[in-house]
Amino acid sequence: MSTHPDAFPGIAARAAQTDATGSIPPENWRELVDSGYLRLFHPEHLGGTGADATTQVLAMEALARACSGTYWTATVSALLCGKLIATYGDERHHPLIRRLISGESLAAFAIVEPAAGSDAGTYRTTVRRVGDGYTINGEKSRITNAPNADLAVTLARRDKPADDDGPDWCLAFVDLNQPGVRRYDIPHMGLRGMPWGGIVYTDAHIDEADVIPVPFTELAEGMTWGWLLVSVAAVATAESALTASIHHAQQRVSFGRPLAHMEGVHAQLADSRSQIDAARLLAHRGAAERVAGNSARHLIGMLKIYATEMSVEVAARAVQIHGAAGVTQGHEVERHYRDAQMNVIGAFATNRLREQIAEGLGLGPAVYRPFDWLTSTGLTHDPVSLDGLATCAPTP
Repeated sequence: MSTHPDAFPGIAARAAQTDATGSIPPENWRELVDSGYLRLFHPEHLGGTGADATTQVLAMEALARACSGTYWTATVSALLCGKLIATYGDERHHPLIRRLISGESLAAFAIVEPAAGSDAGTYRTTVRRVGDGYTINGEKSRITNAPNADLAVTLARRDKPADDDGPDWCLAFVDLNQPGVRRYDIPHMGLRGMPWGGIVYTDAHIDEADVIPVPFTELAEGMTWGWLLVSVAAVATAESALTASIHHAQQRVSFGRPLAHMEGVHAQLADSRSQIDAARLLAHRGAAERVAGNSARHLIGMLKIYATEMSVEVAARAVQIHGAAGVTQGHEVERHYRDAQMNVIGAFATNRLREQIAEGLGLGPAVYRPFDWLTSTGLTHDPVSLDGLATCAPTP
């Protein structure tokens, strides 16, 4: 397929419509399938193209520039879910991958729960053996593709018998088109074309082969694909915001001269250009390592932090350069600003990633312990009212 920045002209032309209606037009899917985009991330024996890292990243950025919502939907399914199935499944699961990359099926990565974001320790969705298969119960929320997906790659706890010393966690490949599954939509600020919502499991069935016990520490490597796809989306959104800003600065005349002739605007555009190119270089490096089969967890973690927060800064500058037009609903730059915010949170919040990177520097995990300011000083907190003032009485 073409990796030119304008490789998806039809999808780009429909981007405003996709955002306004909150749904991806069928024409977008036809263009994706015809272009071969969905096949880029997998080897030829699975029906993919076996594209190299550079081709993958260039194509990802081209699609994300055309329409961020379409990019998220397609890439979560074909890349993230496809890679998780390929990594942790076996030959029996190859038909699942083929359906994803042919566009026949859509997948969701169901990990977050209503009361828990990055803290997996609070997840409660559980898989339990029943007869010759399993059932799953629980709720996943704020999940890309949840309302429309055919398959959910679901992170769940294992209800283990006493003699099972295997991992406490598993990935369950759940057919969402069955009794015991309910889906719902969640309105969202950015990436409005992307289906987003929740999945409720009530004794939904899973075949035995589709429950894969996985040590939780291993899952981070698979999830790195998610950090990469979000980072590329951020680079693309920032590039689109910069392109719009340059065009506006050249066309808009204020106080007798184009905005592009103003020193302050020069500085904003130059900063944006430098930051975007730095993030793009890091994205290509991270993708090359990951496609080669190397662990790039910390590298792509750093990329996710830098690229997503950089994109918000660039989009904010674009809004400022456009003035009131930049905060007008339906304007291109207003859409980029909303989309940029979603990338910071999506696939793992950057604040939590910072903790993980610090741990990789040898600082160890962040530890939280209760503490008492007063006991160690010999004082207890015993407020006594005296002329409207509070004091601390000494410990007897």
